[in-house]
Amino acid sequence: MSILVDKNTKIIVQGLTGKTGTFHTEQALRYHGTQMVAGVHPKKGGESWTGSEGETLPIFASVAEAKEATGADASVVYVPPAGAAAAIIEAIEAEIPFIVCITEGIPVSDMVTVKARLETSKSRLLGPNCPGILTPNECKIGIMPGNIFKKGNVGIVSRSGTLTYEAVFQTTNAGLGQSTAVGIGGDPVKGTEFIDVLELFLADDETQSIIMIGEIGGSAEEDAAQFLLDEAKRGRKKPMAGFIAGRTAPKGRTMGHAGAVVSGGKGNAESKIAAMERAGIRVSPSPARLGTTLLEVLKG
Repeated sequence: MSILVDKNTKIIVQGLTGKTGTFHTEQALRYHGTQMVAGVHPKKGGESWTGSEGETLPIFASVAEAKEATGADASVVYVPPAGAAAAIIEAIEAEIPFIVCITEGIPVSDMVTVKARLETSKSRLLGPNCPGILTPNECKIGIMPGNIFKKGNVGIVSRSGTLTYEAVFQTTNAGLGQSTAVGIGGDPVKGTEFIDVLELFLADDETQSIIMIGEIGGSAEEDAAQFLLDEAKRGRKKPMAGFIAGRTAPKGRTMGHAGAVVSGGKGNAESKIAAMERAGIRVSPSPARLGTTLLEVLKG
């Protein structure tokens, strides 16, 4: 199986009947047979959803019902911010193995509650406020544009949605392609961090090199760099390129993402770049050179 999702992954949609859920479900159904199997809406159980090209999915009143009826092993959440945490918790309680939350603007206090529930659960959460995950030619969960992907061997993990797409575009143009691209999201409290994805990429035979894209704020990139150093000592290492967004951001100002704030000399671009370089990651001077930077690493 590829990283987290592949052609056998069965996905239910929480928030299917809304405008966002409808649009992205239509896109997913048209991407190489991604298996979207059902929608969930507490007031519309027993009804069905119809896409613009005549696609239909059954709607269940609860995640548990949808899982039992379809055998789903993943859920994608397009529920608005006020109800998104409750939707994630419902999926956790139904023991959905993999939950992807796209929703932006979930209150941090709500996510603290979700995080506590995750720690004693059988579920993994990707997001919130993320573009999702895509394994080329197999499965698309979320809002990534499938047309820029190419089946290949580069694993991509990024805090920034837009820069995820840039790394995909660059590696496609460089002829490398991708094994899987994972957008972890930029919120300060989230389900999946860099280390979680890097662990999977290091263990995945289909992933031969890795691109990691961070941004200012927090210590996730420094933590990931230390993890990579420790793994290298154990003999687990793959060629890597990276980038840090927000190099010119003034201290104390939040830049777009809730997690991207620099304070007191911690979380700035320079400390992250230095940590990544110590871990053997070639840091690209710009996002537009990610593909060529990785090619340079691969050529030695």
